[in-house]
Amino acid sequence: MIKPMSASFAASASSFRPAPILATDIAGHQIEVITRGSERLSRLLTLINQAEQSLYLIMYIYADDVAGRQIGAAMVAAAQRGVRVRAVIDRFGSSNLNDAFYAPLRDAGGEICFFSRRWSSSYLIRNHQKLILIDGKICVSGGFNIADSYLQDGHSNDWLDLGLIVRGPSIIRIRRWCRLLFIYSRDHDGKILILRKMIKQWPISRAPVAWLVGGPTQRLSPWARTLKRDMGRARRIDMAMAYFSPGHGMLRRLGRIAKFGKARFIMSGKSDNGATIGASRLAYSHLLKRGARISEFGACRFHMKLIVIDDITYIGTANFDVRSLFLNVEMMLRVADAGFAADMRRLIREVDQASAPITLAEHVKRANIFTRMRWALAWLVVGVVDYTVSRRLNFGLRDDPALTEVQESYRTERHIAD
Repeated sequence: MIKPMSASFAASASSFRPAPILATDIAGHQIEVITRGSERLSRLLTLINQAEQSLYLIMYIYADDVAGRQIGAAMVAAAQRGVRVRAVIDRFGSSNLNDAFYAPLRDAGGEICFFSRRWSSSYLIRNHQKLILIDGKICVSGGFNIADSYLQDGHSNDWLDLGLIVRGPSIIRIRRWCRLLFIYSRDHDGKILILRKMIKQWPISRAPVAWLVGGPTQRLSPWARTLKRDMGRARRIDMAMAYFSPGHGMLRRLGRIAKFGKARFIMSGKSDNGATIGASRLAYSHLLKRGARISEFGACRFHMKLIVIDDITYIGTANFDVRSLFLNVEMMLRVADAGFAADMRRLIREVDQASAPITLAEHVKRANIFTRMRWALAWLVVGVVDYTVSRRLNFGLRDDPALTEVQESYRTERHIAD
């Protein structure tokens, strides 16, 4: 069981403040779930400063801001004291970061390469992972990127997100994965068949604590196939999900759980990308008509990726949308433990209490034909094309009063080896 929280969630969105750390031991693993941005930054800096042998950083978004420079300086210091530092940065997600930012780390002996750095058949595939591996023993993951808004607290534009710190025997797979992904990005970037083989060969473990990857495999990702199997016999699902725009098959499965069991969903009511909210709302009617409970969190921007299915928890980097289910390179931790599931469900419930409930009557009232057309177009661009495109377009959703009401009231071929 998770140790008692040091503080409770506030009941109202205006004073919402989560407990900083939830910690538990499961099957030889020590797992910490960190809910506050400032605590994530503090723990990450401490772990990097304690690194003695190796450090891998795999990141979707890395920003040149206060938090980014702090993490960067700690990585430079680690390289200077002899730690082998390697980083893989998604070029698309971090497109605003000038390459000169990495010069001090390169000068200190660190190695940096980029995912999707050139136009190719895989250009629209994002390395959406957030992984930091310390000495091959400690893995830091979760939904957060390296940027101030993910690593601080107290501002309405900060992200409510989750970080993971995991120690235990399963980390050996993360160590191998980080090495393979670095070599792929350095030597084979854009070669989608190699990337696909890496992902297809990832072992699907049934251990109580297991890491699952996602990526472009011409079908559901390994993590999503495992999730689908767990959903097939589920009686209850609780989900706190930043970006929610699944295909019809997954949506029907969710609807069946809601109809014959229990289903609760916490969605985003505030984001930097209004179209993602509209894309989520397109699915509300199907779920509400089958008895699901839906609410939207709006005290600050919402970035959680947490799913609890009966006694199984999924937590990590993937959203519940077409991109994360089929395309993006993701990493999710699957924990099969009743005590952990109960505590994660309690966390979701407390977020729910600080969120605005969405009733079927209210949803039908705002879902006129023109609004639904915008939601459908948002779903298409968000789920199939790209978040960044939709962030720029928004299709008028940013100024839609129905959208803003809550804001306001993852062994490949032998030649890949280290």
